[in-house]
Amino acid sequence: MPTYSYRCTECDNAFDVKQSFSDAALTECPVCGGALRKVFSPVGVTFNGGGFYRTDSRAKPAGSGSSSGSGPSSDGGSSAGGGSSSSAPTKAESGKPAAPSAS
Repeated sequence: MPTYSYRCTECDNAFDVKQSFSDAALTECPVCGGALRKVFSPVGVTFNGGGFYRTDSRAKPAGSGSSSGSGPSSDGGSSAGGGSSSSAPTKAESGKPAAPSAS
């Protein structure tokens, strides 16, 4: 059951109530009988997994599947000028994960 925060608009009484989604919102202050307002506060959100980083939406280079072998260098040479530019980000991307694991 979620917990909702309420605050009275007249006496500033603040309290939390556990309510179901189907329950009606409280409208009357239990202390003074004034009008209540729901209090919304920011929630900490952590996005885990793939698809949440800027680099996740980029197209993978043709030889990215075998980046540990010598296959990308031969694939990069056969794809003309585009291969050399795609091999540079591949080296930089593979260098980024290696740095945090080394430290």
